[in-house]
Amino acid sequence: MSAAPLTWWHRLDRALARLRPWREPLSLLVDALVVAACWNITYLFRLGFERWISARADYDPWVMLGVIGAYLLASVLMKVPQSMWRFSGFGEVQRLLLACVLAGSVSAAVVMGLGLVKVPRAVLALHPVVTLMGLAVVRILYRMTYEHARSRIAGAGGELQRALVLGAGEAARLLLAGLQGQGWNVLGLLDDDPAKQRARIAGVPVLGPLDALTREGGIDAALCASVTHVIVAMPAASAAQRKRALAIAAGFGRPVLTVPSAAELREGRGRVERLRDIEPEDLLGREPVLLDEAGVGPVVQGRTVLVTGAGGSIGSELCRQLARLAPARLVLVELSEFNLYTIEQELAATHPAPPLVPLIGDVKDLAQMRAIFAQWRPQLVFHAAAYKHVPLMENHNAAAALRNNTLGTYHAALAAAEAGAERFVLISTDKAVNPTNVMGATKRAAEMVISQMATRHPGTRFMAVRFGNVLGSSGSVIPKFKEQIAAGGPVTVTHPEIIRYFMTIPEAVRLVLQAAAIGESGQVLVLDMGEPVKIVDLAKELIRLAGHSPEEIGIEFTGLRPGEKLYEELLADSEETVATGVARVRVARLGAGSARADELLAYLATPAVLAGTLDDATARERLHAFVAEYRPPAVRPPRPEVAATAMPKR
Repeated sequence: MSAAPLTWWHRLDRALARLRPWREPLSLLVDALVVAACWNITYLFRLGFERWISARADYDPWVMLGVIGAYLLASVLMKVPQSMWRFSGFGEVQRLLLACVLAGSVSAAVVMGLGLVKVPRAVLALHPVVTLMGLAVVRILYRMTYEHARSRIAGAGGELQRALVLGAGEAARLLLAGLQGQGWNVLGLLDDDPAKQRARIAGVPVLGPLDALTREGGIDAALCASVTHVIVAMPAASAAQRKRALAIAAGFGRPVLTVPSAAELREGRGRVERLRDIEPEDLLGREPVLLDEAGVGPVVQGRTVLVTGAGGSIGSELCRQLARLAPARLVLVELSEFNLYTIEQELAATHPAPPLVPLIGDVKDLAQMRAIFAQWRPQLVFHAAAYKHVPLMENHNAAAALRNNTLGTYHAALAAAEAGAERFVLISTDKAVNPTNVMGATKRAAEMVISQMATRHPGTRFMAVRFGNVLGSSGSVIPKFKEQIAAGGPVTVTHPEIIRYFMTIPEAVRLVLQAAAIGESGQVLVLDMGEPVKIVDLAKELIRLAGHSPEEIGIEFTGLRPGEKLYEELLADSEETVATGVARVRVARLGAGSARADELLAYLATPAVLAGTLDDATARERLHAFVAEYRPPAVRPPRPEVAATAMPKR
């Protein structure tokens, strides 16, 4: 297929692109010409057409050159040349105003101070006003030309996308400004605020309230037929309001996009005009758990911090948040070369302040752990290295899970204690509670290790953090569902009644950091995660948000996988919790489940475990022996009612 011929608009766009490396000198040149033109226009206004040249003094050209120089200097001081004209807005006009006021004042003072009486005072007074208008008009014309060119190019390529936007606030205004010239045509806005009805924002009409999108007769049928996308632009709205908006958008039957959330905008992880797909946290439907981090800073600041599994989904977010807290050094321990390189490069670009020490390391290797800890002497350790995929660990990988999750925890904890670490935080899981699978049993055994280490090494605070499923983490169902929807389905769900507690990766990491600050040795901190969510409901929501119906993209139930529960618990039957000073964070008092911890530690030191020659059946047998709560589904039937009562309320 031959390429489409270049239009005049394509050529104009390419010409403008070629000029961008010389943006600043060209901006100064054009501004100089505008200032000169406005000087003459002001004379024309003051003296009239007949006298605007003849009545000037002989030295007026030199005065004009001085005025131009004053304006250019003021522009440089106000950083006007650095602005990109295609994004010109109110902020640019503000800088131009300041530059014109400064240059006009200096010019008038110099002219009057030198006694150049033949320069009309009206010219000196009016010229800054005329110049401001001229400079602003030039930039507006450039932006209009650029955006029109981009729109024509997008339209010519058949890529023009037509959208309805939910929300008509400040975010929508910024979004409209940013979308122009990106191949988008916003047909209308919807907002529940009565004061905004029948108004226009940046020339785009507000068509009605949000529910008009799906209400029969709410929006013109011809307009609805031309819509290709729905955009939710409500970053400041509550979680409930955003959930309602997403539900309305999903019911329209078009793909749904959104702007970054308020949290993303605050943290600099996005801009309003940068559209993105629906992310897992958008589906949570509740306010994020914001933990009290006031006491976290002193714990991290100025200290050497070590993170195992630093390249994983939890470990990498831990590194991001730790880097913002100004540690003296951040030691990254990771077995995967690629994952380690990725997080090291990201942190070096976004948080260059704390020195980074990226180390390839295996927690199963005690000698290596001892060497790393002895060299870098971390005061704070976060142990995130683990195998987390339940079905994978269930299928012939019990020995590998035991060595990595339990033995690896023991090695990291022992090395930390020997190096004099102040705190050691294990990242555990709700699957450690009454485990029905190998992964959960190995993590429960890791908690037992931590409990025993707290007794043996009182100089180090050993604690664990337990939370539910993390949206968007490695092994999460959400990315898998998205891939299946993109491929045309079906979306596979194990069971129609399967439910899970969910939280976002930032929430999980904030809990971990809070544990380091408030946890005492031997404790397990638990997050009250609210109501559990049906997995099938998440699947249906993702299908609708992709612009399809469950009839178009089917849902197939495949049956529970090996070791999988219908529900998850945050507490075992033998445990109870007490409140902390942090909202929605509780401390679990462990029951008699750790009684055989001494025997467990002795077993982890046996040659078969250390050498990795342990067979799968023996690993399962030993997990049954050490973790009394470990019951496969065939032995321990699921009790769905526990899901609603597992977390006591304060």
